[in-house]
Amino acid sequence: MIADETPVLANSLWTATAPPQPPFPRLSGPVETEVAIVGGGVTGLSAALHLAERGIAAVVLEAQQPGWGASGRNGGQLNPGLKHDPDAVERRFGPDMAARMLALSGNAPALTVDMARRHGIACDAVTSGWIQPAHDAASLATLGARARQWQARGVPLRMLSQQEISTLIGTPVYIGGLLDPRGANVHPLALTQGLAAAAARQGAAIHGASAVLSIRRDGAGHLLRTADGQVRARRVLICTNAQTDGLIVPLARTLVPVRSVQVATAPLPDALRAAILPGRQAVSDSRRVMVYYRMDAAGRLILGGRGDYSDRVTARLMQNLRRIGRGMFPQLADTPFDHAWGGLVAMTADHYPHLSPHGDGILSATGYNGRGLALGVAMGRVLADWASGTPLAALEFPVTPPRPIPFHALRKPAVRAAVALFRLRDRLGI
Repeated sequence: MIADETPVLANSLWTATAPPQPPFPRLSGPVETEVAIVGGGVTGLSAALHLAERGIAAVVLEAQQPGWGASGRNGGQLNPGLKHDPDAVERRFGPDMAARMLALSGNAPALTVDMARRHGIACDAVTSGWIQPAHDAASLATLGARARQWQARGVPLRMLSQQEISTLIGTPVYIGGLLDPRGANVHPLALTQGLAAAAARQGAAIHGASAVLSIRRDGAGHLLRTADGQVRARRVLICTNAQTDGLIVPLARTLVPVRSVQVATAPLPDALRAAILPGRQAVSDSRRVMVYYRMDAAGRLILGGRGDYSDRVTARLMQNLRRIGRGMFPQLADTPFDHAWGGLVAMTADHYPHLSPHGDGILSATGYNGRGLALGVAMGRVLADWASGTPLAALEFPVTPPRPIPFHALRKPAVRAAVALFRLRDRLGI
């Protein structure tokens, strides 16, 4: 059993409502291709689809089935941008690279929705905007600075008054907020499975139940071995994110897998749907231990937040999400929560995604810090650009060597301690 696949996480709304998808076959025997892709989440599948559209042969090797990991278990929010605000990105990477990074991340939701529509993927894609509400004056000031930085770059973010945000969300608990019109929502598992099907239709080979056991240099290319087959490829893309193991050293030690969990109500009656998020925007609040939520097409309120490494504590945190939902929306007092699930997201020490080389002909994209649904699709295109011959320096995201996190073995107690501190500060308002 993989680390994050436990009974407490098994009741996914997405697996219950995704269109039926036949499993992709296990790799058997030897195969040759231009590009081998390790990982069948949105990053790897986006890369495969972009390559196939360019006529470049690609083989995807997924240990489970496409969408099994975080790509098919998240809250379904397509949020624009990076964790850091534009001025901070520019200070670190310079104006030219920062402009590329901000364009890539800012346009990632639109790219994802466009791909879904072009390929006929039925995934409840709605470009309704992303609300970041403020619970105190300090967080409202932070949002104001963020809005000004994006507005200076031509993006029409808009600050919301207390009355406006109360009307848009349906709760009076916030003092104001920020609306980013680029945000969107999807059914994440349907999107991921749709990308796999589209890539296969375009000529990419997709294999499930095909964990890669080893990668080694093989003449001018690379040889990847699975339990029942092998792939020779000119270039290799590593798209494993939070499921990264010891296949490529030291990639796993550059990431901290963290559980994220969600709960979902039963479909709400029309009166409640008209009062709670009637515009179906996605919401991510300003607490240090963030709670995020949205409404799906059937009128289910979906809330997400931080989980824990133990099932017992994770179950308690899921119950806490239900309590938070009913606290913000008292009219949900008698509404059942039908689903609870979760999985692992990959965090990095600097809160940037990492695009990293691993010798000649191997490139990885990992570490989306909770924004991987849209950003993973966009990074898949970047990987496809590189595999198609674009030089590293010309890519839309900087390429940096893998940097292992010091004392990585202590990550679990460190994460727990940090989350406990952040929750205390949220409660105290400091």
